[in-house]
Amino acid sequence: QVQLVESGGGLALAGGSLRLSCAAAGRTRISYAVGWFRQAPGKERDFVAGISWNGGNTYYVDSVKGRFTISRDNTKNTVYLQMNSLKPEDTAVYYCAAAFGMGVPRTRVQYNYWGQGTQVTVSS
Repeated sequence: QVQLVESGGGLALAGGSLRLSCAAAGRTRISYAVGWFRQAPGKERDFVAGISWNGGNTYYVDSVKGRFTISRDNTKNTVYLQMNSLKPEDTAVYYCAAAFGMGVPRTRVQYNYWGQGTQVTVSS
């Protein structure tokens, strides 16, 4: 089992920044990729960014490229999502998820464990 806890959400102005953290506990000695997803009210939970187990590969959806950066510190079992130049359309609940193995999965079904989510609200 892997337990994931997100933090760092909150309220930001358009153009501002927030940094989300995803702390893992449990079977963290096993290699796992981490993805960030987001879900706006009435919408599906969509993939935003992902990072491989060693940080060597990252992937972003087009809408956040150049604005969001995913990184990880395996000594702290923590993955970060730095979000800059925030837009109102970034408003959502953000979830981190873990997937055992190599690569960077991009679909919900490929992820084994999920955090509870953290709310991000961007006002214009």
